[in-house]
Amino acid sequence: MTVAPKRPAAMALAAHFPERTQEQWRELVGAVVNKGRPEDEHLSGEAAVASMHSHLEGGLDIQPLYTKPSAATPLGLPGAMPFTRGRALRDADVPWDVRQLHDDPDAPTTRKLVLADLENGVTSVWLHVGADGLAPAHVAEALADVRLDLAPVVVSSWDDQIAAADALYAVLSGSPAASGNLGHDPIGAAARTGRPVDLEPLAEAVRRLVDHGEVRAITVDARVHTDAGATVTDEIGFALATGVGYLRHLEAEGVDVVEAFRHIDFRVSASADQFLTAAALRALRRTWARIGESVGVPEQLRGARTHAVTSRRMFTRDDAWTNILRSTLATFGASIGGADAITVLPFDTVSGLPTPFSRRVARNTQILLAEESNVARVTDPAGGSWYVETLTDDVAKAAWSAFQDVEAEGGMADALANGTVAQRISTARAERVSSLATRSTPITGVSTFPLAGETPMARVPRAELAVQANALVPQRDSAIFEALRDRSAAYATEHGHAPRVAVPTLDVPRAADRRVDAVNLLTVAGIEAVEAEGESAAVLSGSDTGYEGVTAGMDVVAFLSALLDEIGAPA
Repeated sequence: MTVAPKRPAAMALAAHFPERTQEQWRELVGAVVNKGRPEDEHLSGEAAVASMHSHLEGGLDIQPLYTKPSAATPLGLPGAMPFTRGRALRDADVPWDVRQLHDDPDAPTTRKLVLADLENGVTSVWLHVGADGLAPAHVAEALADVRLDLAPVVVSSWDDQIAAADALYAVLSGSPAASGNLGHDPIGAAARTGRPVDLEPLAEAVRRLVDHGEVRAITVDARVHTDAGATVTDEIGFALATGVGYLRHLEAEGVDVVEAFRHIDFRVSASADQFLTAAALRALRRTWARIGESVGVPEQLRGARTHAVTSRRMFTRDDAWTNILRSTLATFGASIGGADAITVLPFDTVSGLPTPFSRRVARNTQILLAEESNVARVTDPAGGSWYVETLTDDVAKAAWSAFQDVEAEGGMADALANGTVAQRISTARAERVSSLATRSTPITGVSTFPLAGETPMARVPRAELAVQANALVPQRDSAIFEALRDRSAAYATEHGHAPRVAVPTLDVPRAADRRVDAVNLLTVAGIEAVEAEGESAAVLSGSDTGYEGVTAGMDVVAFLSALLDEIGAPA
């Protein structure tokens, strides 16, 4: 008789720590917050705790401490409702698709780069097709060396989706074991180009894949909204509304709703806020599974397929090496959030087409995380964290509210056409610009710790995408500071040196530190700080409290812009 081994006793890691109450914690918080404050300005326990709250875009409130709720929502399991914890159990050997983007218009170059990626750890291929990428006629050549039975292939396009899908279909249909996605996303294309929404091609695209079980037709690319300035919660809400719009249209065209549901993938942004990225992916799966349940999709088919891409909005042109740090955080967030595929954009992508070296760094960022950090060995490693679970709930509720708002407008196509989507994005963008300009939301290497004397990266520029006036145009966060740098560069071209401002050392406490802060502030705009007034066209005058005009929470962009005006830098 075989005797089952005894299960080891549970580890009581906190057994020797005395229990503490919330009231005791509030008292400790009050002692820390009030340290150094005048006695008549001391905050009470509740007020001290409130002062430690922070806020994220989309109305998300972040508390200073998360404890086990009295009525916790059941976590569920991966591969089962509500799919918060993942579409399926993670394979530790291939935890997600390492998917590299290719948008070089030269077909032989792209063919060479695709093969190099696949030989060095990439597991799926993403071709961007159209005026700002590869021509549809060159798709077959770019994929000539790809083992289609091993590597999934997806395409995307903003201005020529039908031709892009046809080109990929022609390649994949010759291999019965091929997998991938044809990239139809007419609502996303309309948002990016400003053209009317045309849903007509969807039904035929789904029908012709009836014998290609591993090839899907549709990718809801929600990045178009995030890149234009939408909040994370609106990105997820718009993604849900777009997916529902496609389901409605396909069902009206006679496509079975279960079959239509199977064909939809989601492509979303991953930001440097790793926990928000994870929560957003978890919330997307939860809410999409709820939609699947409501339309009668069997439980095992309700898990959303997600493709996370490091957000281009967070990428900087200046001190582009810091993009590697942002991408690492974003990739970690996407991995713990359970993304099925992850793409890391090369750190120099803002300057133009990436080099082989920057592509290598991009793919190795996620390969190293997967193989050496051990994050890939656990399915939903953040599951059960009271912070992550609460944040997931908050994102899901806010995204569902945004989805309902769009539905009240008649659906995503109508909300896009009548300006509702653009207005929501514009409002969010204005709030974000204010936060960026005051450096409440800092950008490392740009608005804080700027790099002086940097040589701009020389890259082959991408072709411009022709769009109409109502298109959702990508807006990078660092652009407002890069515009200041461009003014200084133009001044330097005309005068032979950068704009100069005199920053005398003040006779005040911590004078050296204050001057360093002032010099860094000027460097944000590419302005050179000098000691003597005779070498400059402007002077930062001082007082007992520091330099005049330089205050905490100031609008840095407005201040530096006015300074450049005074110096005479071209606008």
